[in-house]
Amino acid sequence: MKRAVVAILFFVGLVGIWQAMVSSGHYSPVLLPPPGDVWHYLVEAAKSGELAKATAVTTKRLLIGYFAGCLLGLPLGLLTARSKYLNDTVGVLALGLQTLPSVCWVPLALLWFGQTEAAMQFVVIMGTLWSVLIAVENGVKNLPPLYVRAARTMGSKGTHTLTHVILPASLPYVISGMKQGWAFAWRSLMAAEIFVTILTGVGLGHILHYGRELNAMDQVLGIMLVLVVIGLLADKLLFSPWESFIHRRWGTARN
Repeated sequence: MKRAVVAILFFVGLVGIWQAMVSSGHYSPVLLPPPGDVWHYLVEAAKSGELAKATAVTTKRLLIGYFAGCLLGLPLGLLTARSKYLNDTVGVLALGLQTLPSVCWVPLALLWFGQTEAAMQFVVIMGTLWSVLIAVENGVKNLPPLYVRAARTMGSKGTHTLTHVILPASLPYVISGMKQGWAFAWRSLMAAEIFVTILTGVGLGHILHYGRELNAMDQVLGIMLVLVVIGLLADKLLFSPWESFIHRRWGTARN
């Protein structure tokens, strides 16, 4: 309850500073519209259904690409951590590609897939895959060897050790990697939607781009706020419960 109150007060303070900056006259309303104009845009976009449709399109693209990246990154991370050959090849490649800005994948996606949904998904997958792979690899490498030795003493071998001992013990790293992968997936999708115009659906990135083209800063700031809210909701509803469960399961939760 206290955290919610502090968060509300912090938000109200930011809005107050924003309004004060606009009222001071040092900033043009064209470049920095007042909070009321941004709120008016969000209300009108919500009433027209434009905001809901764009949010649904973006969320669908994000979830498909994100989970595809996780499904590829989890097994690759496990195999890379357990194989010296893969660690020296795929592991090094993953470290290099993770540092590559998401927007760099867009030209390649356009050349390979054209202006299609496949191009969008490719960029999101590339933004997710390497973060998840590296996190899983680090989790397995940092696993105390005693766990594996104890499991083998009790008869665990091969795949059973991997799925019932190594992976569960690495879950804190896996969740952290998935959380980081979500952030990279968001950035990748926004880059793709800003630069790739397709007829299968207008997403939030497209609306953000159109606002820039039209010099409609109320639209730009409004969509940015929507993206922030979606990110916070994803963290609270998706990742925070997982992290809390893992900490309780392994006895690392704070009293």
